[in-house]
Amino acid sequence: MTDLLYGADEEALRDSVRALLAAHAPWQRTLARLDGDEPYDAALWTRLVDQLGVTGLAVPAEHGGAGAGFREVAVVLEELGRAVAPVPFLGAAVATRTLLACGDTELLGQLATGERTVALAVGLSTAPPPDPDPTVTAEPGSALPGVVARVAEVGSAPVLHGVVDGVADALCCDVLLVPAGDGLYAVDTGGPGVRMTPVVSLDATRPLVDVGLTGAPARPIAAGAAASRAVSAALTTGAALLASEQVGLAQWCLDTTVAHVRARHQFGRPVGSFQAVKHRLADLWVEVTQARAVARHAADRLAAGDPEAPLAAALAQAYCGPVAVRAAEVCVQLHGGLGFTWEHPAHLYLKRAKSGAIAFGTADRHRATLARLVDLPAPAGRR
Repeated sequence: MTDLLYGADEEALRDSVRALLAAHAPWQRTLARLDGDEPYDAALWTRLVDQLGVTGLAVPAEHGGAGAGFREVAVVLEELGRAVAPVPFLGAAVATRTLLACGDTELLGQLATGERTVALAVGLSTAPPPDPDPTVTAEPGSALPGVVARVAEVGSAPVLHGVVDGVADALCCDVLLVPAGDGLYAVDTGGPGVRMTPVVSLDATRPLVDVGLTGAPARPIAAGAAASRAVSAALTTGAALLASEQVGLAQWCLDTTVAHVRARHQFGRPVGSFQAVKHRLADLWVEVTQARAVARHAADRLAAGDPEAPLAAALAQAYCGPVAVRAAEVCVQLHGGLGFTWEHPAHLYLKRAKSGAIAFGTADRHRATLARLVDLPAPAGRR
């Protein structure tokens, strides 16, 4: 039976991450960054990697990691969600799962130690399983443009052509893992033929970029069915872990709103004493508690390598995404006029919640996946 409780080591990790974020990532600092040119907090990211080793949590010790697992990664994401921290940890976790599936130990070790930051080049809204027809093609280095080659047929160093829209956590990365043709390739973002174009996104704390590749040199790391399995596992991992971030976000919204309605007085009494407010927050508490159980189950099945991890991930996203949005909406609304101001952090959480609601697939998409995985027949008239 899945143990949904946090262990002593997980609680110690939570305390360490929360303390670091409280000291170096208060919401005032995050809000101030939105007016600058650097949406990511590079200094915070360096502290998380160097002091806490977050990028090595799910990497085996023999490859330079901590040898922990994805349950610990989920704990970190909960705390990052509570702080809407502008760091590329979710993308790094997805890249870690990709490299573990491919067996690329060299790049995995560099990611674990923080020597290089890696991201999977798929659109943020891409849901598992991956599209069988990627928007990027692979060609032999000496081939004429337009001649597509299979990985096994590439004799010289391959080059990639194509565009991937809306990639998250890629703006500051060193290496992209790019699905192309029937293979998976590693591309240095600073190399020739790579164009990273930032795009305007709702959630400025998780900026998106359009990745353009024009004859970009690449290194094959997986081919055929192995590449497809690696990308599918990575997207499943992203969906499962995102649920933990959403739980942390929803918990912050609930805690902050409860504190506000206790302190805010109207008609000579706390706003929180009114029945309509109490009932709304009680309902939200139940939803957040259920979301935590669902997210913990998904992280646990992921860590265990359970064949039902895709089912747990789909369930987590079908439930946790909408809960995070409702929690953020309640936070804005029950703060009254204050919640609608730029100076209050509620809008940061609402934007992250809305952005996360489409990341790795919408709730509707995951409900359809659940129906398929459990052999639930389609409603009459939709078969």
